[in-house]
Amino acid sequence: MSTDPIIPTLADIEAAHARIADYIHRTPVYHSELLDQRCGGELHFKCENLQKVGAFKARGASNAVLGLDEAEAAAGVATHSSGNHGAALAMAAKRRGIPAHIVMPSNAPAVKKAAVAAYGATIVECEPTLPAREQTLAEVLADTGAHPVPPYDDARIIAGQGTVALELLQQVAELDLVVVPVGGGGLLAGVALAVKSINPGIEVMAVEPAGADDAFRSFGLGMRVEQTAPDTIADGLRASLGVLNFAIIQKYVDTIVTVDDSTIVDAMKLQWSRLKTVVEPSGAVSYAGVLEYPERFRGRRAGLVISGGNLDLDKLPW
Repeated sequence: MSTDPIIPTLADIEAAHARIADYIHRTPVYHSELLDQRCGGELHFKCENLQKVGAFKARGASNAVLGLDEAEAAAGVATHSSGNHGAALAMAAKRRGIPAHIVMPSNAPAVKKAAVAAYGATIVECEPTLPAREQTLAEVLADTGAHPVPPYDDARIIAGQGTVALELLQQVAELDLVVVPVGGGGLLAGVALAVKSINPGIEVMAVEPAGADDAFRSFGLGMRVEQTAPDTIADGLRASLGVLNFAIIQKYVDTIVTVDDSTIVDAMKLQWSRLKTVVEPSGAVSYAGVLEYPERFRGRRAGLVISGGNLDLDKLPW
């Protein structure tokens, strides 16, 4: 679903950063020599798990909500989300004083449902399929007149997520590559667009769970493939790759690789123990790429995006 077919520019990302600066955290970059030793490179982790609502989604949602005029905002906003985008939109809506309606799959983690509810949003549950999510959202929009804010396939969202890269390139000089998880593709599209616009010589690598590899297959075939029956511990990366996102990814991303869930769990353990920070499975995917493909990082300086840190602490995967 896209409300704007126009591909955003670096200027849009810079404008988004100025718009949301007072509403988000400028997240830190962590480094561990012990994690460097596992690949022979130099790894710098952009910690969006320490962002407001515990995920990078706060950026895009804030940009979308703050960019609405009064008429658009009057009836509130609505979206479908497995959790992080829903919480981010609920937070942004609360700060602006407007309603938020969040369609969530019935199997969304309880901790993510609780986060959405904590911001005062109305949660509407649906079956855990993309068609069910989209149909339920259509019904909510018809009933409420709310303004739709898609979770990833939207120029305003992509521009907001791209602000991650603006900060990272300011915080770490002379990067050789930037590594990003990919699900729906909003984060990857925004980061890739920003990185390549600022320095085309930096490689952009995406990492995707093998059990939800539609971006990997789409990238290889040169045509968008729908996600079917995703099966991965990384619940935030089960969405189907967005149309607008794929167009940007085709233009600006250098490579996409896949990783097994067992490697994602290993990456989580190492980041928890070495970086001393809580990382959710989806957020650990970029470092899982290092564990599975260490030769790609040997002797190189890499920026890795940790996309989020929201998970149920009573259901850890080890």
